[in-house]
Amino acid sequence: MKTFELSRRALLGAALALGLGGQAMADGHQVVDSIHFLIPGGAGGGWDGTARGTGEALTGAGLVGNASYENMSGGGGGKAIGFLIENADSNHGTLMVNSTPIVIRSLTGVFPHNFRDLTLVAGTIGDYAAMVVGKDSPINSMADLIAAYDADPGATAVGGGSVPGGMDHLVAAMVMEAAGKDALGVKYIPYDAGGKAMAALLSGEIAALSTGFSEAVDLANAGEVKIIGVTAPERVDAYPDAQTMMEQGIDTEFVNWRGFFAAPGLPEAQLAAYQDAIAKMYATPEWEAVRARNGWVNIHNNGDDFNTFLENQEKVIGDLMKKLGFL
Repeated sequence: MKTFELSRRALLGAALALGLGGQAMADGHQVVDSIHFLIPGGAGGGWDGTARGTGEALTGAGLVGNASYENMSGGGGGKAIGFLIENADSNHGTLMVNSTPIVIRSLTGVFPHNFRDLTLVAGTIGDYAAMVVGKDSPINSMADLIAAYDADPGATAVGGGSVPGGMDHLVAAMVMEAAGKDALGVKYIPYDAGGKAMAALLSGEIAALSTGFSEAVDLANAGEVKIIGVTAPERVDAYPDAQTMMEQGIDTEFVNWRGFFAAPGLPEAQLAAYQDAIAKMYATPEWEAVRARNGWVNIHNNGDDFNTFLENQEKVIGDLMKKLGFL
C-alpha cells in the first residue's frame, strides 16, 4: 500500500480543528466526532458498501465517534452531487462516496457537475478490471484472445455489465487498443445483470467478459471462469495466479477507484481532520477486516494526489470515449 504522510500544514490544520469544537481527540485517539455519509445510490451497491464499511472501520477503531448514512439515488449519482453543492454550508459534516462513474458521467453530460466542483478528500480503495473466459474455453491468455480476434473479430465478442460507453466497455476497448487493435472494431455486448453475462459467456455468445477483478476472483474461485488478464500494475494477492496485462505485453492499467468528497468551501482544518482519520484507518485491524471481507485493494490518494489521479483518468477516459464516438 502506498502511504502518504500528512504535510505539516495539514497536521497544523488538524490541530486547529480540535480547537474549533467540530473535532475531538479523546485519549489521543479519536480524530473526528461524527461523519454523515452521503451515498449516491441505493442500498447494497458498491457505493453503499464502501461508505458503510469505511464508517464501520472508522468508528470501530475509535477514530470517529459515530457515523450515519443516507442513500440518495437519482440521476446516475447526480442528485447527491447537486444536493451537496447546493447545500454546501449545511453539509460540512458530510462525506459523499463516489467512484470512476463521476468522471464518465460528467464527461457525457449525465449531470452538469464534475469532481472539481467538490472538495476532494481522499481516494481510499480500488477494484482493478479483469478479462475472463469460461472454464472450458480454449482461450487461456490474452494472446489467445487476440489471436481469436484476429482470426474472426465478429465472432470474438466481449460482454460486460455496463451500457455501451460504460466502464466495462471502456476497459475492453482500452485493453484491445493497448494490444494494438482498433478499439472501434471490438464487438461489445452489454448485459444488465451479472448472471445474464455469465450465461452468455458459458453459452459461447461472448468470447470473454470484462468485469471487476473482485467479481472475477469470486467466479474463478467457484470454478466458473479463468482470469486471463488483470489491469493492475502487479499481481494482486487476492488471486496471484492471474497475470497482469503488463506481463503479457499489453501496456495498460486501470482501477475503478472509490473515495470520498466533501462540499465545496469545506474549511481546511476540517478537511485535514477527515484526511487524518482516513490515513490512520489503514493501520487498524478494523479496516483490514472490512477490506479483506470485501476483497478491496488499498489505494490511498490524499488531496492533491487524488486530484492528479482524477485528472489523468479523465484524460485517458475522455480520449477513448471520443475515439469510440461517445463524446
